[in-house]
Amino acid sequence: MRFATTALAIALSATIAGGALADQKLAPEQQTKVEAMLKQEGFTKWKEIEMDDGMIEVDDAIDASGKQFDLKIDPTTLVIKKRKAE
Repeated sequence: MRFATTALAIALSATIAGGALADQKLAPEQQTKVEAMLKQEGFTKWKEIEMDDGMIEVDDAIDASGKQFDLKIDPTTLVIKKRKAE
């Protein structure tokens, strides 16, 4: 019985910890800063901005020439760390 209780506790801990790293909305002030940075970098629109695995992720960001990218941004410096063409 003790083994089953321990196994259940471990499974619940893993589920909770995994959920903490799931996609999260940004705080409104951080959202505003990210959007301003995207505009400054030449992006005209984007689909979604969220925090995931410690990085800000921007889905389907479109630049002035119409090219589409997925971006990963450092949440502290707001520097684009990864730019993946779609």
